[in-house]
Amino acid sequence: MATHSPGAAVGRRALLAAGAGAALALAVSSPARAVTDRAPFGPFGSPGARHGSRTLYVHPGGLGDHTTVQGAVSAAGGTGFTIVVAPGVYREVVTVGEDLAGLTLIGAGRDPRDTVIVYDNAAGTLKPDGSGTYGTSGSATTTVRAAGFTARRITFANDWLRADHPEISGTQAVAVKVSGDRSAFHHCRFLGHQDTLYADSPSVSTVARQFFSHCYAEGDVDFVFGRGRAVFEHCRFHTLARDVDFTPKGMVFAPSTARDNPYGYLAVRCRISSAAQDGAYKLSRPWVPSSDPTAWPSLVVRDSVIGPGIDAVQPYTNMRDAYPWQAQRFAEYRNSGPGARVIVPENRPQLTAAQARSATREVYLGDWAPWRNAG
Repeated sequence: MATHSPGAAVGRRALLAAGAGAALALAVSSPARAVTDRAPFGPFGSPGARHGSRTLYVHPGGLGDHTTVQGAVSAAGGTGFTIVVAPGVYREVVTVGEDLAGLTLIGAGRDPRDTVIVYDNAAGTLKPDGSGTYGTSGSATTTVRAAGFTARRITFANDWLRADHPEISGTQAVAVKVSGDRSAFHHCRFLGHQDTLYADSPSVSTVARQFFSHCYAEGDVDFVFGRGRAVFEHCRFHTLARDVDFTPKGMVFAPSTARDNPYGYLAVRCRISSAAQDGAYKLSRPWVPSSDPTAWPSLVVRDSVIGPGIDAVQPYTNMRDAYPWQAQRFAEYRNSGPGARVIVPENRPQLTAAQARSATREVYLGDWAPWRNAG
């Protein structure tokens, strides 16, 4: 995604380093502890009382099968595995390859703040082998390519900070890149600044369906982006207090939906909040990447509460003038809140009641119903 000028960043690294259960980006209350040192995996068994032969356990102090999440992922070696992760901060890069279809990743705590997977690569970070920089995709703390992936009660974070690296212009820093079809995230958190959550597909010609239920995502520039067909239900999107002297300070969504895909991003019964001043952020801008100049970005936000941090007069903007937002598939329906006011009607297209009947999770996700197992 396009880079904006660097500014002072939130001190997320210090908050993460304080340990599992620390308040992350906001002054949130401490989570309820779901496990103890004597039962680090809560109700999900243990290496001595395994919930099936394809269940693996991760504990940073050695009480599980592995001490790292990637160690357990690498050991899975097949389909249908479950990995239970004890509370802790796991500073590592995790990759779930295509061969691990049906993998489930469970945080053993009751709160996603208890179990954190975090790293700090950015697009402009040099690789250790000297072969160049990571690029946006390569910056991801967690990459999921497998179909049928499920995550529960995990925080995925990228705590790379612009202020620490003024020499780097590639400031995109992804927490999660997910491109597998039928990927579901329940009660998860996604923390970053620019390009936090990359909801994508394996290729322009491939549809990847994703479902995010009761999740939290925060950032500043294009922090939910990609060409996936993704439904966000009962999620919260939070824009950060970015210390720059221009507006907009950033955008929440930047879809890059392939032209042949009839559905892109759908946010339903969600909430958009902000730590910045009123009107400092845009709701969305279209991303038409150089790899797919025919992209036709699609976003519907409906039945959601949009706070004052979103510019109600002009909620959309362009990434490049060659691809104006007015030519994309952007629409809203029955939203409320100060950031949802229709002040200039031509600046925020609305669905008709008939069109809204097709803007549902059932239509977007087809024969896949992940909300039936969202607990």
